[in-house]
Amino acid sequence: MNNLLEPQAVRSETVAQDLGLEIIVAAPQGTLISSGFTSDLLSDAMANAQEGCAFLTIQAHKNTVAVATLTGASAIFVCSSRTVPEDMIQSCKDEGIGLYRSTENQFILSGKLYQLLYTPNASVPS
Repeated sequence: MNNLLEPQAVRSETVAQDLGLEIIVAAPQGTLISSGFTSDLLSDAMANAQEGCAFLTIQAHKNTVAVATLTGASAIFVCSSRTVPEDMIQSCKDEGIGLYRSTENQFILSGKLYQLLYTPNASVPS
């Protein structure tokens, strides 16, 4: 018997609202987030991030967008209120990848995203 939980895919706009994220570049309407991947090492994300994930990081530059594009990530969540440069914003627009910012660090935001995706009818604490 497999006791592993299966995530529910959630629309990016719902994730942003429920997690209190600042929308810098909205993901295309209807974009689903089905998992999360948290790392500040871009080579780790290239090897392990899954298609449809939210990529949580403090790496706020356009190379992060390239990795998200390569892996098929649905969105990038920049944590810890990091400044997001204009070239990263433009790259997300060009690639159709949602770009969001959180005041939370990666640990806290990852936990909240997990709760949202893996708990049916979850209410994420603020």
